[in-house]
Order: sequence, then C-alpha cells, then structure tokens
Amino acid sequence: FEIIMMADLQDLESITCNDPNLLYNKGLIRQESHDDKQALSYYTQALNQIESVNDATHELDQLQYDIFLRICDIHIQQHNTTDANTVINKAMRMAYQWQEPDKICECLERRGQVKRLKGDYDSAMRDHNISIEMQLKTERNEGLSISKSYSNVGNIYNDQGKPDDAISMYEKSLKIKLSVLGDSHPLVASTYHNIGITYNCQGRYDDAICMYEKSLKIQLSALGDNHPRVADTYHNMGNTYKNQSNYDMAGTMYEKSLKIQLSVRGDNHPSVASTYQSIGSVYYYQGKYDDAISMFEKTLKIQLSVFDDNHPSMAKTYGNMGNLYCKQGKLEDAICMFEKSLKIQLRILGSNHPNIAETYNNMGVVYCDQDQQLQSQPISNPINNDNHNHVQQSNDKALKEKQYFNAYMQALKQGSCKNKVIRAMYAGPQFVGKSSIMRAFTQQQLINLQAPTQVVNQSDKMVHLEVYKIKDRTTCDIDQIWQNSVHEIIQSQFEKQLISKLTDEQAISKHLLANDQNQITIQSTTANDNTATVSSYTPTKSIDNNLFLQQCRDFFHYYYLSLLNENTDDSQYAKMWDFGGHSIYHVTHQPFLSGNSIYILVFNINQNIYERVKTRDGHLLNTTYLQSMQEWLTSVIGGSGNQDRILVNIDNDQVQYSLPIVIVVASHGDCLTNKQQGIDRFIRFERELRSNMPRYNSNIYSSRIIFNCNPHDNSDATIADRQQCSLRLHAIMKSFVESLPFMCNRIPIRWYIMATILHIPVDSSHCEASSIIDRIRTTRIHKIMTIQGIKSVAKDFGLYEDDNELLAMLSYLHDLGEIIFCRETDKHAIIITDVDWLLRIFRAIIQLQNCTSGSFEIQSLYETASRTGKISADYINYVLAPYNLDTNTKDSIIHLMETYNILCEIKSDNVYDERHYFVPYFLQPNVQPFDLSQYHVSDVLYIGYNHNDIPYIPDGIYYCLLSSCLKEWNNINVELYYQCAKYYLIEDRHYIIIKKDKSYIALQYCYKRNDKLQVAQFIADKVKNSIFIKRPHDVIKTKLSSIVDSRMPKFKGAVCHYYIKCYDCDELVSLCNRVESQENLMQCLSCHALFESQSISDWIASKKDSFGEAFKQSKRKLMSHHRKRRKQKSNINIDNEGSSKYFSIVANMIGADWSRLASFLGFSKDIDIIDYENHEIFRKALKVLTKWKEKLDRKATVEKLIQVLQQIERSDIVAKINSEE
Repeated sequence: FEIIMMADLQDLESITCNDPNLLYNKGLIRQESHDDKQALSYYTQALNQIESVNDATHELDQLQYDIFLRICDIHIQQHNTTDANTVINKAMRMAYQWQEPDKICECLERRGQVKRLKGDYDSAMRDHNISIEMQLKTERNEGLSISKSYSNVGNIYNDQGKPDDAISMYEKSLKIKLSVLGDSHPLVASTYHNIGITYNCQGRYDDAICMYEKSLKIQLSALGDNHPRVADTYHNMGNTYKNQSNYDMAGTMYEKSLKIQLSVRGDNHPSVASTYQSIGSVYYYQGKYDDAISMFEKTLKIQLSVFDDNHPSMAKTYGNMGNLYCKQGKLEDAICMFEKSLKIQLRILGSNHPNIAETYNNMGVVYCDQDQQLQSQPISNPINNDNHNHVQQSNDKALKEKQYFNAYMQALKQGSCKNKVIRAMYAGPQFVGKSSIMRAFTQQQLINLQAPTQVVNQSDKMVHLEVYKIKDRTTCDIDQIWQNSVHEIIQSQFEKQLISKLTDEQAISKHLLANDQNQITIQSTTANDNTATVSSYTPTKSIDNNLFLQQCRDFFHYYYLSLLNENTDDSQYAKMWDFGGHSIYHVTHQPFLSGNSIYILVFNINQNIYERVKTRDGHLLNTTYLQSMQEWLTSVIGGSGNQDRILVNIDNDQVQYSLPIVIVVASHGDCLTNKQQGIDRFIRFERELRSNMPRYNSNIYSSRIIFNCNPHDNSDATIADRQQCSLRLHAIMKSFVESLPFMCNRIPIRWYIMATILHIPVDSSHCEASSIIDRIRTTRIHKIMTIQGIKSVAKDFGLYEDDNELLAMLSYLHDLGEIIFCRETDKHAIIITDVDWLLRIFRAIIQLQNCTSGSFEIQSLYETASRTGKISADYINYVLAPYNLDTNTKDSIIHLMETYNILCEIKSDNVYDERHYFVPYFLQPNVQPFDLSQYHVSDVLYIGYNHNDIPYIPDGIYYCLLSSCLKEWNNINVELYYQCAKYYLIEDRHYIIIKKDKSYIALQYCYKRNDKLQVAQFIADKVKNSIFIKRPHDVIKTKLSSIVDSRMPKFKGAVCHYYIKCYDCDELVSLCNRVESQENLMQCLSCHALFESQSISDWIASKKDSFGEAFKQSKRKLMSHHRKRRKQKSNINIDNEGSSKYFSIVANMIGADWSRLASFLGFSKDIDIIDYENHEIFRKALKVLTKWKEKLDRKATVEKLIQVLQQIERSDIVAKINSEE
C-alpha cells in the first residue's frame, strides 16, 4: 500500500482495466485522500469484478473480505450505520467460515464501532471485550491490534460519560504503543489526542490543552505542518478554548486548521465544512450572528455537494442554524431548520437517541417564545368599567398564578406530604378465586365463568390492577392520586408563604401593573422575576437557565390547571395486584415482591390442604395446596429484609406482628353446607399452616373470612354476605395500613412528579397541561433504563436532589409496583418502567404451553428445552421476536433474569459456540427420571434447615442452587428432569444428583458399574477419595446457605444442617443426633429407633477409614502447617492471650447455642464437621473459638466476642466475662 501511495496518482488513474486488485488500490488511494465517494465507486467496481469470476480463489475471497472492511470504514466515518452493519456482517461470515481469530477480531472491532454510533453501548462493549479476550488467548496482547481495541473501549466510556474509565483504557493503549512504536510515532500522538478529548469532556481544559500539545509536537515532527491530523489537533484545541470562553484563541486554532485543510483537502471537503461550522459557533457566542450565519451557509453548501440529504453532519448544521435564528427572533426560520434537522436524525438515529430529545427541546423553546409574543400583544385601553374590571381580573389572576408558581418552586426543594399509597398483592394456588375476591372486594360485578388471570394473548395484561380508597372502598386512578398529592404540597407551601408574609401581595400587584399590565400568565414574567423565583432551586450545570425555568413552568401548568378546583384530602389508598398466571410463573416474580406490601393469601375452603391442586378442568397438578402455600409464604416473608414489628389493634385486641403482613382469606363459600362447617375447615387450615410453618406465625393474620364468589348466586342473602366479608377485610386492612411505618413516611413532591413521568400514561383530557409529560415520555423514557438515565431526566427537569434521595425514590416506586428497580445486578442497576411488559417477556421465554405450530426447527427447539431445561439464543430470539427488542434491551432482560437466577448462561470454552441458557423451571413434570439401573448409587444425604428456622425451601431457591452449581462446575452436559438435576464431574468420574424433596435438598452420587473387578475397585476408590477429599456436599451446602442469606434476608444467619432418613419412620434426623462413640449409628427423635446409616459411610469419612494414602499425607502436611503457625504465634508474643483466656468460660456455658455461635463467627459450613469430630459440646465450642482466633489473630478481641454473644442473646456469658475482667 505504501508503494502504491508513492506512485503518481494520475498515472494510476489513467489505467483502465477490470483487475479487481487495481480497482481496490485505486479505492485505497482515494480513501486515504478522503475522497470517500470515489473510493466507494472503485470498491464497488472491484466487488462486481470478483462476483463475475466463475472460479473464485482464496486470494479473491481475501480481497473481497478486505474490500468489505474498507467500505465499512467509510460508512462508519459517515455515520451510515445501516450500510456499515450490512457490510461488516458479510465480512464476519467469511471470518467465521475461515475460523481465523485475527479476522474475527477485526470484524468485532468494526461491529463494535457501528453499535457505538447507534448508541448501543453495552452491545458494542461486549464485541470489543470478546475481541480483546480472543487476542489475549492468541498471545496478541502486546500488539497494536489490542491497543486499538483498548482505544475503542475508551471511546465507548467517553460516550457513556465515564471519563475515568475512558482514560484507563487510553493509558493501556498508550503503554503498548510506547513499547512497540516509541514515543514519537503518530499513533502515540493519536492516543494523546484521545486523552485530550476526554479531559475536555471532564472540564479539565488545561490538561486537555497539554495533551493536544504533546500530540501536536509529535505530529509536526513526524508528519509535517501540513497534514490532516495536524489540522484535526488544531481543531480540537479550538474546541477546548471555546469551552473556556477564550473565543479569540479558539478562532485562531480553527483558522490554522482551516488553512491546512484547504491546502490538503481542497475547498469542498467535509472536514473543511466542519471547520467552517466551528468558526460559525465562535461567531455565535461572540454575538456576531451575521458572520455566524455566513459560516453555517458555507458549511451547508459543502455538505449538500458532498453528502446525500440525510447525513448526520447536515442535521447538526440545520440545528445550529435553528438556534441562531432563534437568537435573532426569526422563529419561523428556526422551526424550519429544526424540522430539517429532526427529519435527518429520526431516519439515522431512531426515535430514542438523546440528540432527538435535544432537538425536540429546542423546538419547544421556540414554540414557547411564539406563545409569549402572542400573549404580549398590547390590549386596547379600557374605555369603560367592564373593560377595566376585566383587566383587573386578569391582573389578579396573574398575581395568584405567580404566587402559586413561587410555591411550586419552593415545594420542589422542600415540599412533601405523608405517603398515601400501599400495594396489596393477592397470592395463592391457581383457580382458588383470587380475581373474584378482588372484584367483590372492590365492589365490581362478578364475571360468569371468569377465566384465570393467566391470559392467552400476549397483548393482554399480566397484572390485574385496581386502586381503591381505603376510606370508602371506591376505585380510583393512580395518576389522579399523584396529581392530588402534588396539589396538596403546592397548596401547603402556598399557605405557608401567606402565613409567614414571605410574599408581599401588594408589592407584587404593583409591580405587575407597572411593568406587565397586559400580561396575564406566568410565562410573561420579566427576567428579573425569573431570577428571583428560582433562586432557591438552581438548575443543573448542563441546562440553560432559561430552558430550565421554562420546563419548571410547563410542569407547574400541568398541575395548576386543575389545582384551584381540587379539594385535597388525607385519604389513603391500596393498589391491588393480581398476577396473571402467578401460580405457574411464580419463579419469575421475585423482582416484583416487596417487604413494604400487604399480601392477601387465598385458599379454597372446599379443598384439603394436603390434596393436590386441581385445575379448572379437573386435572391434578404435582403440587399440593400446602406446598403452594409454602412457596408463596416463604418467597414473600423470607424474601423481605424488613425486620420491623408493629403493634396493631384489631377488634380491641392489640397484637404485635412482624412485617410483611399476610392476611389469609378463603373462597368457595358457596360449597359449604352451613356456616359452622366453614369455621371448622378454616380452623383446621390454620392449624396445619401453623404446624408446618411455625416461623411465620407472627406474620400471618387469620381473618376467617369466607367469600362466596359464585357468579350464578346473586340472591339478596349472598350479596349481603359478600358485602359483610368485604367490609370485614377492609377493616382489617385499614387497621394494618394505619399501623405501618411505610405509611408514615413523608414523600417529596419530586417523587410524585417522577412517578407520573416514569409510568402513568398522560390523561388525554389534559391536552395543554400534558404536553411536557408527553414530550419527556416520548423522548427520554424507555422501558428499560439505567440509574444514569433516570438521574439525567431528574436533573434536567429540576427533580434531582442527590444520589441517595434518587435511590430512595426508586425503591419507593418499586414498593408500590410502579417500576421494577433491580439493584442486585453485577453491572449497573436496572429500572423497568413497564412492569406488565416485563412480565409478558418473562412468560414468553419460559412459557409452558405446547408449541402447536411453527417450523420444525422451532418445534425442535421447544421440545429440547422442555426435555432438557436448556434453551438456545435462537429460541430466545424466536419467542421475543413479537416484541421488536433491540440487542441492548434483549441483553439487559437476559442479564436481569440471570441476576434473579431465572436462567443461567452455560459457558463454553469455544467462543464460536452459540449461547445456551439453563432454565430449570422450564422442565415439564412428565419428563422421565434418570435411568440409574446401570449405576452404583449412594445412599441419600439431605441438606436443609431446622423446621423452626426455615420451614420450607421454595422452588426459586432450589433453581438458584442448580444455577449456582452449574457455574461452579461449568457442566455443559447437565441432565435434568422435574425438580432434579444430574451433574457429571469429569475429573472425578462420577455424577452428583441434586433433587428437591419437599423442604429439603436430597443429594446422591453415582458412577457406572464395571464388570471387571480390578477396574470397578479403582473407580470406587477414586470416587470415594473425591467425595471425602473434595467434599461436593459441602460445596452444595455452602452455596445453599449463601443463596438463602442473599435471597431470603429474613433468615440470614440460619444454620444449614445435614440430615439422614430414618429407616423405620422415614423422618429426617440431623447428623447432630449421632450416637456417641458409634460413628454410623443414629437415633431418630420421632420414633426413638436406633439405626445404622449407610449415608454416613457413603458421604462422610470415618476416623478409622483408610481411603487413600494421598489424603493421609495431605492431612499430615496440613496438621504440621497448623502446628508451625501456632508455634510462630507463640514466639512472637507469648503473653498475647487476648480473648482466648475467656474461651473456657464460653465453652462451659454455651450449651446448645454453640452452633449459633459458630454461625455468627463465620463458620456455618464447618458446623457439621466440628460436630462430627467432637462429641462433647465443650470441645465443639472450643474448636469454633480456636478457629476464630486462628483466622483473625489479634483482631479476635474480647469486644468482638462480647458483641457476638449479645447478638445470640447470651447475656449471662457476657456478664461472666465482665466479672472476670
């Protein structure tokens, strides 16, 4: 290429032939000289010649690939993302076909650049990261290619407003370039240049100039003073000086840049047009509007001749001209320019790009200015008293409106009112009548043969919502509640101003009459008035003060139009939720639950709690009514981190309850023969629920309400009974609501306005007032957003106080079900503004209906998923196709589902493999169990919790465990059937089976039988060594404890145990109940039988067991290591006893609480081992304390020991320690 560039360009141009190589070289020369149009022409001719060749060769394929890359580079330079994406996909197919990592990386880098231009930053970042990972694997981590990758990642961070991360990437790139190229190469200068751009974005203008000067020094030395890159550096230096308001220096830099560009590129090049535009912007800021418009017109002339009519550069020029016309008061011309700019932006960027929002804002400012011009037209002088009264009324209206506007601005800073809304969620098995009870409760007519809330069409709602006023049970709109709350706060602030005499009404009236006699709306206040009004609440730095003020006025008018006619009250409201299909899809509902909600648990009074759930058409499910209740109660109560207790007075009986509150009601009262039968069945249900789930007793309120929801029975007696049940449930809910701390919180006005923006549709009846809300939702609000996106909206419209308050606001809206706020992702927090949309997507991915139509390929994908619990990326793309999701949104949803362990990606070492995901809930109950007839199978070892600590492990926790084990062992070939998984541990030659057995996790291991005795013995020894040394059951137990601690904060710190099944009564017995001195002998606490357990022999090494010399040697080494450590500590400080001198006191007194002590000291996973190795409680406790001392050394202080003892409520031991001191 360099040899070609040294040839005479005109000689090369004079050669006319159809050689694709020559055409390609011509294109390269034209591209280097920035003649992109001619370069594309040559490249297209070359491609046509290649396609015309009958017998393609690898050399021609390679040439075609190179041409695709060059064409892609041109389209990227021109921001033509559609064509760039098309051509890079062609190149990528060739690269993958050849399986050449270098070429795959080249394509990934360019595809990442295309996605960056489209604003798809996460997807672009993923492409660059894959490229970097591949380069690191192929030992290209010190080359210029990976240096370029780091720079591309830095560019994305720059666009995302993450300058520190961007600089980190640029520095990585710079380090490689300096080591490979030295400190005076143009590519080094390019990196200095990028760092300068980042500093400029950070406002570090002096540092930016320093970087540009470094870059310029190298460029002048290596390239000369008449090179395009030198011109680019001058141009960016001009940008920085312009940002410093040093317009003279900025103009000088732009002139230097222009001189070089005219010399090298001619007077009709896009870079020349860009420089004209920058010079015009300097004139604009200097107030030289005529000179500025002249520069913009020069810019536009070049762009019209070089680009097509829809190039993004032209959109920028039209936008600048629109701003200029606006400054000159040429409002019609400004609108014309903005419309041209908007047309191009919508075509290229789509409707959700930030630049689109900026253009809409600019147009809004012009329209507001037009309104002000109309409103400020002079009114003829009054000639009679009627006219004079009309003017006086207008002035009074303007005065009152101004006072309310002042109150609104003050309220933005400090206005708030008590929370008025709480969410009430209906839960329970399917087909028990939840929707019917909800309709009866909210005084709606029952529907005959009402279908389950599980809907058929994806366009239907997945969540049935009703909002009702607790005062009188009337239904209402949530948007009206938000609006009333804002009214209340503004009115309160208005009254405070009047009472405190902060606003002198007479002075303001005088001022208005003297200066703005004919102005009757708040928009027409003077600039001085504006400054005074917003002094208590200043806009963010990024917003022009006038624009900020106008936006505040728009928001104010949205509420002011109905404020004067609104009677505020202090009512409280309940937002009723009924999940669609939640009995089937309950595993997806973890993101939607909240500890600050009230739950109404519904059961069928006509069904026994131990019977299997019956569907509407009479089919029996695998789960019983009890299991369904356990699933919901454990998910709702265990998943809440709320540890508060409240005192509630119901029927003059004051009782303490734990949060969250669950109210139990019954349905199918029409199936009862008499009232007493219903009471007896309700009491029996209560008793069974209490005995099976004792830990939840303080959370559950038994209402003994039994609804008759038979739509055919509308007799007077039945209607009266329904009303009585509804009133009783209403009174109970009201008592709880009035006692909840959540309802006592004061909610800032900003939160109510943001709630309206983020979720509630604008009421079409408020046409004028809704314009600003409608505009923001159209341009700024998306179904999935980040914290930064929400923060940007709040800042731009005066609704942001600080980050902590922003997070509190999002948590509040999540508690109400207005949004889904997921803070648990390992990247950035995710906000979902359309809850129903997310539920439909979740359902689409894990839908359980049969695939009745579609291609054989799609039916095969579904069958594979239902049989194996694994889905492919193709399956996800197919089921989500109706939602028209872009890649970034799709990836965010997948990431959200991974965060909540709804699915789990199966990692593959081959980067070319298609993505697959593990979805354990997808498995159908009719999938056949494993055939283990040819395997040696161990006895079962159970993992679980004491019944009084955690009475039930829900499906969601079990699926999390399966996903976590998949990540631990990265077992691509995991096999599953309903509530059971089999992992193959290839290094250890055996399988681990993990099964959910009611409230416990059952473990087994197995390995293939072998007829040859010697081989069979070898396999058995190897498996035994693996079980005893690697202890996979400990891995699973530790993971279960970790998942319970994170997903069920209510039970954090609960101790997980091993259990063995009694051979006589089938009850589970904890390993703690082992008979002393008899290692395999257990005693059942239920039937008191003594039995010898094979499970202990299979899973836990005996003290006498000799299962491998290697294990013995490793154990001896470990003990020797511990002895050396103890000796070293003794030598360092023989007198440093610290807390250890109290260990005997603690061990003597701790008793059965030794295991709780171990858990709180951080040794939960060691409890069973310590218990097994030490028969006396004193020895067990001493072992725990010694391990704690060894782990923390000098940090294991007496104070920390006392703190832990207080946490486990052993104040008697604390007193003994204090007396010894």
